[in-house]
Amino acid sequence: MNNKKILNVGIATPAESLAHFAGVWNAAASGKKVKPHNGIGFVSIAQFAATLTPQRWLLINALKGIGSSSIYALAKKLGRHYKNVHTDVTVLVQFGILEKDAEDKVFVPWDEIDVNMPLARAA
Repeated sequence: MNNKKILNVGIATPAESLAHFAGVWNAAASGKKVKPHNGIGFVSIAQFAATLTPQRWLLINALKGIGSSSIYALAKKLGRHYKNVHTDVTVLVQFGILEKDAEDKVFVPWDEIDVNMPLARAA
């Protein structure tokens, strides 16, 4: 059994997201076993790109490599200004891409982040 924690990231309209939710809800309500789905849906490629900037991807990858870290230590590791790293971390925590532990250190709770961009939607 695969116990990897995977975050699925993609582009979906609100109607598509609601239809997916309804399908899972109905399956669970009818007694079917449903697989947990951890996901973030953006309504457009513009929203995706504004949220997951290249600097934030670098931050995620660095944090994945070093493990949990204070924002100060992360900023130092990245060679970036503390305020900018703090802003990026705040956004990534709000979206559930990063989490904070009891010591207020940030970490990536996901084994994988799977980005799925349908070609028709990405254009």
